[in-house]
Amino acid sequence: MSSASVQSRGSAAVTGAGSGLGRDIALGLAAMNYRVFGTALSAEEVADLKQASNGTVTPTVCDMTDEAAVKSWAREVESRTEGLDLLINNAGILTPGPLEALLLGAIRREFEVNVFGALSVINAFLPALRKTRGRIVQVSTWTASLPLPFNGPSGASKAAMEAFAAVYRAELKPFGIDVAVAAAGNMKTGGPAKTAAALKRIADDEACQAAGGSVDHGTGGADLRLADGSAGFDVENDSILSIDQIVGGVGEEGVPRVGAGPLRRRIRR
Repeated sequence: MSSASVQSRGSAAVTGAGSGLGRDIALGLAAMNYRVFGTALSAEEVADLKQASNGTVTPTVCDMTDEAAVKSWAREVESRTEGLDLLINNAGILTPGPLEALLLGAIRREFEVNVFGALSVINAFLPALRKTRGRIVQVSTWTASLPLPFNGPSGASKAAMEAFAAVYRAELKPFGIDVAVAAAGNMKTGGPAKTAAALKRIADDEACQAAGGSVDHGTGGADLRLADGSAGFDVENDSILSIDQIVGGVGEEGVPRVGAGPLRRRIRR
């Protein structure tokens, strides 16, 4: 194998790389000879990602809602690279259930992760992205444009990030930084079982309260970490985003949006 064939294609940072879609993206980019840095939620996820990638992915435990931790991670990545070529803003949580039953604290928590956490990641990496005229890929969900019952917080938070992505694209164009939205569809990353368990918990809570009992979940709701941002439905033959789509899709007007699943959209290169 020639040295050119194994030459690095650049550096990439992936949030939510410890599980689900983020893990697959991180491993896929590493296989394409990107130098990959990722975030995880636990030491166990870090160890798993290191083993699965044979050490080609550098994971760090980082809470997306901790702005200081996000900035520290970005500085660490920048110190080990000459700039960032690709930022995959993927980390997210899912809080399923009827809006009437969800506590505001649970919905607020989803926005803290899916919106404000995502904004802090983009801003923290902009200096490194300017050096390479890199690309930001904001992972979204098709329910951002077609909201579903029992999936309100996820669709609303991702719709907010799509609006922010459109603004970033306009503001960063003079610096040569591209911004794209990758709208994930239904995929098998553990979502169906987690969603079913969360909805059952909500139903049990309502039954308990109807019988005169009390429920205490702190912030409330089912706060689940689903990196794909999907509604959690399991479709056997559903399509999923390829790494090439995520890395290479570019539109001509507005924010390029590449999708998968029932609302799959193809965009021109």
